[in-house]
Amino acid sequence: MGDSFVIAIDFGTAFSGYAFNISSREKEIEPKIRRWGREYGLDTPKTPTSILFNENEEFLSFGYEAQMKYKDMSGEDAKKHYFFEDFKMYVYSKKLSSDLKIKDATLKFMKALKIFSESLRFLKDDALKTINSNTRGMNFKASDFTWVLTVPAIWDPSAKQFMREAAKQAGIITEGGEEKLIIALEPEAASIWCKKLPSDGFISENHSKESLDQSPGTQYIVVDCGGGTIDMTVHEVQDGGALKELHKVSGNNLGGQTVDRKFKHFLREILPDGVWDEFEQNSPSLAQRIMYDFTRLKQVDKDIQISFPYKVVSLATEKSGTKNFIKSDLGASWDGDYIKISQDKLRSFFKESLEGITHNLREIFNSGLNINYILLVGGYAQSEILQQHIIDQFRRQCEFLCPFRAQEAIVRGAVEFGRNPQVVISRKSSYTYGFAVCEKFDERKHKEDKKFTAGGVEYSRDIFRKLVEEGEDVGSEETREFLCSTAKADQRNMKMIFYRSFRKDLVYVDDWGVDEVGSFIVEITGDHKVKLEIKFGSTEITATGTTLISGEKQTVKIDFMTTDRECVIDEAEDDIRDGSSTVS
Repeated sequence: MGDSFVIAIDFGTAFSGYAFNISSREKEIEPKIRRWGREYGLDTPKTPTSILFNENEEFLSFGYEAQMKYKDMSGEDAKKHYFFEDFKMYVYSKKLSSDLKIKDATLKFMKALKIFSESLRFLKDDALKTINSNTRGMNFKASDFTWVLTVPAIWDPSAKQFMREAAKQAGIITEGGEEKLIIALEPEAASIWCKKLPSDGFISENHSKESLDQSPGTQYIVVDCGGGTIDMTVHEVQDGGALKELHKVSGNNLGGQTVDRKFKHFLREILPDGVWDEFEQNSPSLAQRIMYDFTRLKQVDKDIQISFPYKVVSLATEKSGTKNFIKSDLGASWDGDYIKISQDKLRSFFKESLEGITHNLREIFNSGLNINYILLVGGYAQSEILQQHIIDQFRRQCEFLCPFRAQEAIVRGAVEFGRNPQVVISRKSSYTYGFAVCEKFDERKHKEDKKFTAGGVEYSRDIFRKLVEEGEDVGSEETREFLCSTAKADQRNMKMIFYRSFRKDLVYVDDWGVDEVGSFIVEITGDHKVKLEIKFGSTEITATGTTLISGEKQTVKIDFMTTDRECVIDEAEDDIRDGSSTVS
């Protein structure tokens, strides 16, 4: 059926959804997006990233259904179940392992890999069901499609590997079919979609009538404003509409949920001491409903009012001894049914997030690029407060663009990326990457304490062999070669340790600012020289190894999730650690 059959899953912190294309490659047809929530009087392109398990950790429901079921449970019943939301942020800036556990709404723990894989399994099954119900007798299965899974560009390689493993456990891909899953970077996907939009596809129409991909040389910053992360990339449009990355990806963890947390802290302040925490613990589903209401209301830039359930009103009245229990001097008031929050107080919830976004954008502008537009996408981008802040801060440097369907840009672009992954022709390396190797000892340049002897030859261990430098342009299909040989004649494999750093001037892998990020094993079969080819320019780092005499190729899997990276290649001589290869 070919790789023009694509299903893209936008797995977000706050909301998730999918889109698909089952037309031939030659046809330019808009991806179809699944709409959610109609059974609850809603019609949205994404559903909440919320999942519900029973007390035996068995999957029950996902999305709006999970939220509604949990909301309707009594306090005691809710405590027996496992309810997770916003769990994607647990894998942000962490060294991941398959044993990672995360806590649910009532502080019970479950394995993160199961939570992610069951979420993806639901989205996979729902997508196949949706497609098959509209294809008149054709019965598509998962292996008929190229699957695209979106992740933040600023995520660590271990998080991408974690999502691959979750997709595998979900049945999206099988052993041997790993090439059917493509990892797409969220701001890149949004860029791919938005560059094709005509001017009337944006809230602001201040740019030319031509789409961006018809304007070679145009430079723009994509700011993906998600619930968890703010993710930025800078693209220049090339002839033919291809994209070149001009600045390494940047961002932070100050997305829309930062505003939600400020609001929750505010509730603790204006209510009598301990009321909100007691209410949240005893009535988690009702507390969750208040937060859901706020998520909608934070899109406006005016005074807002939020309904409070009887349980929290009763508890607050009891604790304070008065019906007027709100501390009104903090920017809120109570009218018996609603808490009213002033526009100024609402804006204050955004302060930390907006400052973080402004800081990252200023770093990009200070790098000397000729930026034409800031392109705002993602669910959080729908906030009027956020939009106006970006306009106020950067109107002198460039123009502002936000598509009307900002929440859909990523998943629509992810389908396009699945059909043409080469649309991004080069990327900037975010780090300096390299390996630990051994070199023949040279007293003029090597430290004495790094010296060891193998096979009668003196070597220096822990040398940082650079493969790609921070900020370097790397083509999407480009590989870096690394020729290595064994340090010992009877060695049958080499375990290579993979390192990274923001620094460029590195000598040893234990210099300051260097981190271990992964490892892999290269099998040695009758030859002691192996050519490694490392692909850095794609959305994931991958490797292959070729034995020089036989020409035999092997797929080398870089393990970014291993927690124990003690590298001892040969137990008989554990001096050869952190570098079992010499450089040819």
